[in-house]
Amino acid sequence: MIKNQQHKAFTLLELVFVIVIMGILAKFGVEFLAQAYRSFIFSKINSELQSNSTYTVEFITKRLEHRIKQSVVYRNLALGNSDINFRSLYSGTDANASVLEWISTDSEGYRNDNWSGVIDLNGTITNANQITSLVSNTTNTNNLIKILSDNNSTIDDASIYFIGSFTANNEWGWDGNIAKFDTLANMDIYPINKHATDTSLFIPAPKSDATPNTFNGVNASEYYKLSWTAYAVSLENFDTIKNMGNLYLYYNYQPWKGEQYDDAGVGVNKVLLMNNVSSFQFRNAGSLMKIQICTKSTLVANEEYSICKEKTVY
Repeated sequence: MIKNQQHKAFTLLELVFVIVIMGILAKFGVEFLAQAYRSFIFSKINSELQSNSTYTVEFITKRLEHRIKQSVVYRNLALGNSDINFRSLYSGTDANASVLEWISTDSEGYRNDNWSGVIDLNGTITNANQITSLVSNTTNTNNLIKILSDNNSTIDDASIYFIGSFTANNEWGWDGNIAKFDTLANMDIYPINKHATDTSLFIPAPKSDATPNTFNGVNASEYYKLSWTAYAVSLENFDTIKNMGNLYLYYNYQPWKGEQYDDAGVGVNKVLLMNNVSSFQFRNAGSLMKIQICTKSTLVANEEYSICKEKTVY
């Protein structure tokens, strides 16, 4: 006996209901996927901006920790020649300034006992032509500076400053006028050379005409710090339409030798710190400095995502 097989079919109402459900799922499913993708992109952007900006702020402030505080200057390059366009950060700020500069002390050499930081002012061999730095080893200091500067600098490019002994002139060499250092009594930092035989002696670097210089008139103290480089952080290649630029670090140059951070052919090192920087701000508050870096991304079309990071350094 053969059984009759009956085939059921969807009614028109059922088909319409299925089509409606599929339409709803398609509409909200696509929106859900789009929103999930959008959230992923913004999460990725946020992570990158947070990481890059945090690293950059930390990198700069770590170097600022070893700055000579009175030496910090800024430049607003829109006002003209960079050699003369500088202002002390302790005299105010400029919202349009794009370059921050300072002279840094050699913390590596000090930690490794290459220079002691102590002067024997009453020593029998301390005079206008040479000063005795107790238990220092200028040969080791010289070798360390060579390593840190990629063989572009030596101790004969270095300088010292006496802690607590500053002139009213606030002269560090930022204007590139090396002739000013022919009379060290007017300066706040003193170019030095390594003594030919005694590793505990500093002698003054020669004058601009290569004749011998002296420490005559220098207001010396028992404690000093040694410097072999200045630093500059500069916001460059700024796109006024996108409102973004690149932040660079310059080092391995000596203002007391007349060198500028943007001089070509003097061995200055230039390092890219960060892309897509919309703002680089800095201000002084007594002995403290505050650094702020703002960055943004235009990865998502017609939309911007931006964050700012700041840190205060003593």
